[in-house]
Amino acid sequence: MKVPSPGESITEVEIAQWLVADGDYVEKDQAIAEVDSDKATLELPAEVSGTITLKAEEGDAVAVGAVVCVIDTEGKGTASTEVKEETPAAAAAPVAAPVAEAPVVETSYAAQTPSPAARKIMNEKGIDPNQVQGSGRGGRITKNDAVKVVPSMGTQPEWGERSQKRAKLSMLRRRVAERLVAAKNETAMLTTFNEVDMSAVFKVRNEYKDAFLEKHGVKLGFMSFFTKAVVRALKLYPDVNSMMDGDYKIAYDYCDISVAVSGPKGLMVPVVRNAELLSFVGIEQEIGRLAVKARDGKITVDDMTGGTFTISNGGVFGSMLSTPIINPPQSGILGMHNIIQRPVAVYGKVEIRPMMYLALSYDHRIIDGRESVGFLVAIKEALEDPIALLMEADPKKAFEL
Repeated sequence: MKVPSPGESITEVEIAQWLVADGDYVEKDQAIAEVDSDKATLELPAEVSGTITLKAEEGDAVAVGAVVCVIDTEGKGTASTEVKEETPAAAAAPVAAPVAEAPVVETSYAAQTPSPAARKIMNEKGIDPNQVQGSGRGGRITKNDAVKVVPSMGTQPEWGERSQKRAKLSMLRRRVAERLVAAKNETAMLTTFNEVDMSAVFKVRNEYKDAFLEKHGVKLGFMSFFTKAVVRALKLYPDVNSMMDGDYKIAYDYCDISVAVSGPKGLMVPVVRNAELLSFVGIEQEIGRLAVKARDGKITVDDMTGGTFTISNGGVFGSMLSTPIINPPQSGILGMHNIIQRPVAVYGKVEIRPMMYLALSYDHRIIDGRESVGFLVAIKEALEDPIALLMEADPKKAFEL
């Protein structure tokens, strides 16, 4: 089996985890491995049924089109059982050995063949391979094991055992790190702030959320309100819905909104396509679909490709205020935060209102201060008067009730 191309412009993947062992019998379409690209983690299904021989180790970077395993279609699922039945004496021999003659030493492990790199490191440290527990396949001592082990320095300190774990970042996480650093280094990023009174959104949402759920099968959340408000603001300030390409500016007449969600492999940013054409119902259904795919680890490269503007909701984790980093090559990202009951002045009187801080990070090379501040104010205005500015004065029609 060769590594399939997970998407355009991707030339290599990393074997994140083998889901089967060397010599196992696998069924066609059975997931045999998880592979990381710089955009997503994908499962690799078996192309045929048979006995598998692995040709790559976990953590290996493998070029697209390279062979990662061989499946013998003549192999039988009961082959390993038949071998054991032919050699019962060999299988029984370890059981017959008296325990007293082979005492167990807790600090010693069965000697396994170290990898060449691991052997070199252990020789330099003066470490006995019998004292190292291998984490590789079959207990093999890997380079990582040799790097982590610490030579004995005498008696154990009074504070007891302490440990550390060294783990290589996934290709996806490394790619995210590279993009974040690039965004800081290659853009003139600036952040502007504002606050929004969420009372009007709370009121209309509380009034219609039960009917919305009953009619459409999805909850009426805050994301549809924010997405609608962002689409409106992008139409008013089109420079925010554009990107730099060398000496050129690329402007878009559509709104593909990237929505940052947390998945098992880290931050994912799937895209809600043509958000300007979607209703409240359509936005909630699409965000729900993408969130489930992200949580289940089934998000694809196509789901995350593109996007003209990003919304990040740090408020779900309790964030009060932050400066979100632009998702390149986009020019802007909106940061949502937690909603706190705070005293505010309303027409000369102090009232307790549900308030949220908003943050807009933008690329100052292409977006001026007037556009950035005006864009954020437009979002604030829409959220503080959603019925008039987002629903054409008819919530039931907007919610398709």
